Amino acid sequence: MTPTSSHQQRALRPLLALNFFMADMQAGIGPFLGVFLLAHGWQSGWIGTVMTAGGVAGMLMTTPAGALIDATRSKKLFVIIPGVCTVLASGIVLLSQEFWLVATSQVATAIAGAAIGPAVAGITLGIVRQAGFNRQNGRNQAFNHAGNVVGAALSGLLGWAYGFTAVFWLAAAFGVLSIVSVMMIPSDAIDDDAARGLEHRGGSDDKASGFRVLLESKPLLILAAALLFFHLGNAAMLPLYGLAVVADQKADPATFVAMTIVIAQTVMIATSLVAMRMAEKEGYWLVLLISFMALPLRGVIAAWMLNKSGVYPVQILDGIGAGLQSVAVPGLVARILSGTGRVNAGQGAVMTVQGIGASLSPAIGGWIAQELGYGPMFLILGAFAIGSVALWVGFASLLRPACAGTPDELGSAAPAGAA
Repeated sequence: MTPTSSHQQRALRPLLALNFFMADMQAGIGPFLGVFLLAHGWQSGWIGTVMTAGGVAGMLMTTPAGALIDATRSKKLFVIIPGVCTVLASGIVLLSQEFWLVATSQVATAIAGAAIGPAVAGITLGIVRQAGFNRQNGRNQAFNHAGNVVGAALSGLLGWAYGFTAVFWLAAAFGVLSIVSVMMIPSDAIDDDAARGLEHRGGSDDKASGFRVLLESKPLLILAAALLFFHLGNAAMLPLYGLAVVADQKADPATFVAMTIVIAQTVMIATSLVAMRMAEKEGYWLVLLISFMALPLRGVIAAWMLNKSGVYPVQILDGIGAGLQSVAVPGLVARILSGTGRVNAGQGAVMTVQGIGASLSPAIGGWIAQELGYGPMFLILGAFAIGSVALWVGFASLLRPACAGTPDELGSAAPAGAA
């Protein structure tokens, strides 16, 4: 049942604070890194390559990190370490813009950050259990997007007033606040069995294997494949749209990049709450279908409106697609794997597969833009999500039952689609 004790409520307040502060810790540097390096003479292809290096490193570590989170009783440590790495990476990039040093800082940060998503999902599940996960995850994501809005607005303001140096210091500050927030969560409020998807002690104690979980569940495998196609097109859209407009000197770099983030994340606050309600009434299938359909339209508009006014429809569609997925993906994985004891391993495996697309996207987009121009590049990136839509509709008869159900039913339900 949904938690009602004062002890659990005391745990949820710092959990929401963690989601707020870790938003800028995770994403605060990323969108600004491209224009920062562009200002220091980098070309779009090499900028995309550095971003891809970090993405590949994070992708390779996400599945083992998820398995470790299922096994460990120190889940908060997997948030503290990335916070420390964010602070260090901000300083490294400011000190030097040498290719290998910048690439090393991004790789180290990505490796440390690979566990953040599964760790926060596991902590949440351990506090509220399966029956309360959908609603609490919706609230988590709303706070996460709100944190991105505040962080981006402050980054734009500080970047305009003091230059890009202030943006990196702000990300470091949010890293420190994330560490403080997670340390305020009482460790005894986290049920380690519930956190890995076991509602009762004495369940499966088999060693968690993310890829085994993925391969044994057809709905989970299709979800991962659909997300791979989506993120192959989506991941590079925001940084490269900022580069396209800034490269033509059509906007101030810091304020424009901040505007792209604020618009998208403001929309995500609303869509994450809408996704929470839709999942309760309709299940996750429709929520994810709508999210996949947003990207092709976004690619067409981005190619057609490469100017300051185009940022509004382009980033509103980003907010719709990413906002719906921020709630639906962890919620659906927890639903499919409920009772298996491998929820976080499954979260990590799905994140690894989608990370393959996300890590390749900046390099693919960057080199296409360098060879063909930004317009064709956005059309090509948007077209990748057609594969997501085709998979989701083509396997609808298998996916709909796995996506259906209500949180109250899940407390005692068998895992849908898990072998």
